Amino acid sequence: MYHPTTRVLTVLELLQSHQRFSGPELAKRLEVNVRTVRHYIMMLQDMGIPIESERGRYGAYRLRPGFKLPPLMFTEDEALALTLGLLTARRLGLTVAAPAVEGTLAKVERVLPTTLRERVQAVQETLVIDVHTSFAAPTSEVLGTLCMAAQQSRQVKLHYRSWRSEETERVVDPYGLVYLGGRWFAVGYCHLRAGLRTFRLDRVLQAEMRSDRFVRPPGFDSLEYVTHALANVPGTWFVEVLLENHAGGCSQRGAKSTGHSRASKRRRHVALLLRKPALDGSPPGWLRMLLCRIPAS
Repeated sequence: MYHPTTRVLTVLELLQSHQRFSGPELAKRLEVNVRTVRHYIMMLQDMGIPIESERGRYGAYRLRPGFKLPPLMFTEDEALALTLGLLTARRLGLTVAAPAVEGTLAKVERVLPTTLRERVQAVQETLVIDVHTSFAAPTSEVLGTLCMAAQQSRQVKLHYRSWRSEETERVVDPYGLVYLGGRWFAVGYCHLRAGLRTFRLDRVLQAEMRSDRFVRPPGFDSLEYVTHALANVPGTWFVEVLLENHAGGCSQRGAKSTGHSRASKRRRHVALLLRKPALDGSPPGWLRMLLCRIPAS
């Protein structure tokens, strides 16, 4: 049995593919009576679809001449959410994001009503999104393969290049992916090294999903693991910052994005120990950036 909504959409499809349809013809197609057809027509008209009716013995329904229904229709909230998502993807700097984002935004704008299109354009032209731009973006193919493998708990075979430019082939159980500090990472169990490892996606030359499956450790936090791993990478710059901590939550939150924290001997203060690899630049550039990202009370 067809749902009423399905029949309403069927009426719209029939009117788009034919110049005109009489009430009895539509009723026969939908297996309902003429009165129900009139109800469906009224529902479509209430939705803003310009359906015209011709009265009389040979009367019929038709779409207003020249009217073309867009392939997609969005509410204001949906259009805004889609726009924000596309702008964020462009800011993250995926390899194919620029042409894909521009093309999608153009398609969205083309099917929007004038008022809503103006609102979306205003968002694009005025909104600044505070997201790290990728230092080195992965390919969409690598990112998509690893995401699917992690979701389906399937092993992947990676052709990976290390920071020393050494290339290896590894079988990995991907537990999750993380975007942190302008870089993309995959976390999982590496069968070559027999332990947990973090892989930078821009160094993955090729990723192939295998049929073998694995069991992800319950409660595993990919973001926490990557943050801790990066904080312990041997580096050049070591900075200790003393912060006044009225709310008492700065230590935990700040350490998430900067490195380690410890309690200070001074009352209501916390010391953040920042440790950054030399490849991330030299102070004070990255230091200013990290301090600005510490949540303020």
